[in-house]
Amino acid sequence: MPQYNLTRDEARERSALVDVTSYDHTLILTGVGESFRVRSRIRFTAVPDSSTFIDAITASVERVRLNDVDLDLAEVVGPARITLPGLAAENELIVDARFYYMNTGEGLHRFVDPIDDEVYLYSQFEVPDARRVFPVFEQPDIKSPYSFTVIAPEKWTVVSNSPTPTPSSPKETFAELDEEPVEGTAVWQFAPTTPISSYITAIIAGPYRSVHSKLTSSDGSIVPLGLYCRASLLEHLDSAKLFRITKAGFEFFEREFGIAYPFEKYDQLFVPEFNAGAMENAGAVTILENYVFRSRPTEALVERRTVTILHELAHMWFGDLVTMRWWNDLWLNESFAEFMSTLATAEATEFADAWTTFATIEKSWAYRQDQLPSTHPIVAPIEDLADVEVNFDGITYAKGASVLKQLVAWVGREEFFAGLRRYFDKHAWSNTELSDLLDELEATSGRDLASWSKLWLEESGVNLLEAAVETESDPAAEGNSEVITRLQVTQRPWEIAGQPTPSLRPHRLAIGFYSESETGRMVRTHSFSLDIDSESAEVVEAEGLARPDVIVVNDADLSYAKVRFDAHSMDTAAKRLSDFDDSLTQLLILATLWDEVRDGERPVHDYIDTITAHLGAITHSSGLLTQMRQLETAVSAYLPPQQREAMHARLADRFFELLETVDEGTDQAFQFVQGFVKHATTTGQLDRLRSWLLPETERVHGIAIDTDLFWDILVALCAHDGADEAALEAMSRKDPSATGVRRAATARASRPTTEAKSWAFTRLVEEADLPNSELSALALGFATGLQTSSGESIAAAAPLGPFADEYFARVAGWWETRTLEMAQTMTVRLFPPVSSDTVEATRRWLDDHPSAPKGLLRLMRENLADAERALRVQRVSSASKGSLNLAR
Repeated sequence: MPQYNLTRDEARERSALVDVTSYDHTLILTGVGESFRVRSRIRFTAVPDSSTFIDAITASVERVRLNDVDLDLAEVVGPARITLPGLAAENELIVDARFYYMNTGEGLHRFVDPIDDEVYLYSQFEVPDARRVFPVFEQPDIKSPYSFTVIAPEKWTVVSNSPTPTPSSPKETFAELDEEPVEGTAVWQFAPTTPISSYITAIIAGPYRSVHSKLTSSDGSIVPLGLYCRASLLEHLDSAKLFRITKAGFEFFEREFGIAYPFEKYDQLFVPEFNAGAMENAGAVTILENYVFRSRPTEALVERRTVTILHELAHMWFGDLVTMRWWNDLWLNESFAEFMSTLATAEATEFADAWTTFATIEKSWAYRQDQLPSTHPIVAPIEDLADVEVNFDGITYAKGASVLKQLVAWVGREEFFAGLRRYFDKHAWSNTELSDLLDELEATSGRDLASWSKLWLEESGVNLLEAAVETESDPAAEGNSEVITRLQVTQRPWEIAGQPTPSLRPHRLAIGFYSESETGRMVRTHSFSLDIDSESAEVVEAEGLARPDVIVVNDADLSYAKVRFDAHSMDTAAKRLSDFDDSLTQLLILATLWDEVRDGERPVHDYIDTITAHLGAITHSSGLLTQMRQLETAVSAYLPPQQREAMHARLADRFFELLETVDEGTDQAFQFVQGFVKHATTTGQLDRLRSWLLPETERVHGIAIDTDLFWDILVALCAHDGADEAALEAMSRKDPSATGVRRAATARASRPTTEAKSWAFTRLVEEADLPNSELSALALGFATGLQTSSGESIAAAAPLGPFADEYFARVAGWWETRTLEMAQTMTVRLFPPVSSDTVEATRRWLDDHPSAPKGLLRLMRENLADAERALRVQRVSSASKGSLNLAR
């Protein structure tokens, strides 16, 4: 199913012509067949005698009636639009059409539970997919009340933005639709919503099970709370904890924003095959059902769920109550929700070190995105939907949140939130632009934010901060120590080919001094505040002090910038990493080291050797998870292919050694077990994995071999062709769930054989009706082990040509025939393994396809940049086995 565009100019022109009074949509949802019927009545005002269009991606259109006149369908119905000619001042539009059920996570997604064959439906509309479910003026600045009437099986639950009504007999509604009543159905007639944008409307229907609670809002009203999931997951729904997080978030946001929750109820629905983490539908938030933990999660994942829940709750104010006018201000939604959810997590939940997690995960995402050729300002130039659909990235979310954190420190927290309260009061239920927010923050803080906005929000790129230290010997001091004569922090723009050179920005940061204490620990001895807005700044307070063991630039992670330590500090920090008590400092050191590796300034062995030496001292769950992921990238992408097998084996041995040194059953032990599973390579290591699957092995180092860990081990064995089909079939019988089906697909595609890779690739490119989740599962397995130790890819079976050739021949076609989510997934996940041939083929493809869709061009340029970076690091790593002296 192709993609359809809408330009900013078209949206601006339509907004000037049209103001919607109400939408009234009636849907018949049985979950059967390819499509469902919708009858819509839309009342709107318009400039008399003007013409416009309404968006609708339909299976068929039976009737379009405008102001009591039936329009000629052949003349007005297009592939994604219905033309509305000769408008009056007051208009009524009736459209009777059928729309497709989807299995791509867009529009109205249909999922069939393999355990009980029950059908579950949910909507996902951001950015432009409400038009896949009903006719709509699909742009954020045309707000209106929405009324939904839903006919569905009477045993189902139906949820929307308004409180769920008591279902009743559908006979009258069927009669109005001129349809024969369907036995066993009921009708739910939802009250009109407050004025909201189309992308945050929602319809969720199916035999969902639920748990309920309530809270008292700051204005004294009672807000009903609901948690929903599939029936087969209800036993795993930890509702008490989820309600506790939700209620803490309500209290925090209502206090800080100074305005009560703006909707009538708050439901959170854990839905299957969701493409993102969650979606902020007003009063009916949909959340990835992986957050209902059927097996043991890491503490990092539990924290991520908390942040996600609070992120979506923050959207009820940022995005739903007050909405950006156009998608160039998407950051007004996402950056604020990301910042506020981290703040609330740190101050209102048990995860008090949430900013450490933010520095480790979110900011690393932002830095990576900001160094790609597709980098863009936080306030991005969005000329059409093709621009915004690939802009839900590390800049819009994480860089924006980082910059907001700096803004709060600059203008003052009290002044910042006072400005937000004025902003909400003035713009409730309407649409805004950047200037509307800045006006209120300037009024409460007294600061001119124009230059700050230009440098931080309206320019792309990142700066590099570096310490330069000069010393002299102090003969009078014990041990003839060095004394600092000058400490300077320099700033320079980090330049990217084809992108504007970033301006030098104002940074308020800290410079930390760390030295060995009497107990042998590395402790902070001094911290100096520093403002820098030019090429350099002097840390005058440091002059005359003894040189510390380590000087940390951007200590406590106060600013958004790449960082370099002086050579002595990095050598010492890498050697003594285990001796730092502060987890944030540990992780900032590792982030700087990793950044140097990614930039080709040092071999990847420096990172691998440092992290393997100190893994046992990293106890922050999200920080440890980040290092585990980076280790995988270090081996699978940044080491030359010929060195990878030996390094995997070395890492697996190291993880098993570490398991003997940590407490059984801890989160750290759990992640080390996962690390061993991921890297096991030798015959002995694979035999150990097989022993963990034996019935008598219930626990490993205190970690239960639960369903998901069993699958992890089985997939790992299949990646080495170390488990037969009988083992997969036996596990599939034990776990017939949707997750089990996906894990089995990944396992089969992971086998390092021509037959397995060809089977997976053929399914991926030929089965256009493959559900989104199964496509992702197959793509994951296909990519696993595709590149051999020689650097070549596993051969494809006839009639397929080499997989890389097939990819470059087919990728443009995916953007013509697949939806955006599916095309994006295939473009990124099926990209060939890194090699010089892959780089040259990608360059040729870009030269040959200058007019390809903008989203595709962006992703291909990013693929190329990542591949070029990996080759640079491989060359550096081939020339040197390490430059750090880690001996104590």
